[in-house]
Amino acid sequence: MKTKVETIDIIAKEWFDKVNGNSYFSATVTVNFGTDTEKTILVPFTGGYGESYVYEGMKQLKQGGYCTEYSGCPSRWCRENGILLRTYKTENCKKRDVITWGQE
Repeated sequence: MKTKVETIDIIAKEWFDKVNGNSYFSATVTVNFGTDTEKTILVPFTGGYGESYVYEGMKQLKQGGYCTEYSGCPSRWCRENGILLRTYKTENCKKRDVITWGQE
């Protein structure tokens, strides 16, 4: 059984491919940041723009056995379930930094 989720932190880096006009990101998703039950899951380099990183992060949590009942809008779902959701994205990163981020 997984630990109760109290906080979710999703931090992403984004690269924009000017040649093809596509955005890509990678992210880290941390459950229960700063506690004994803290766990981090990586979202690998993938395409998407805007808040795609938040939706992909929640998808990874669901697949990892956390937030198995998640569906719909991440911010609304977290609010309704008493989970603190914090998100942050750094834009205009270099491709190499986005591909390798979180893998150090």
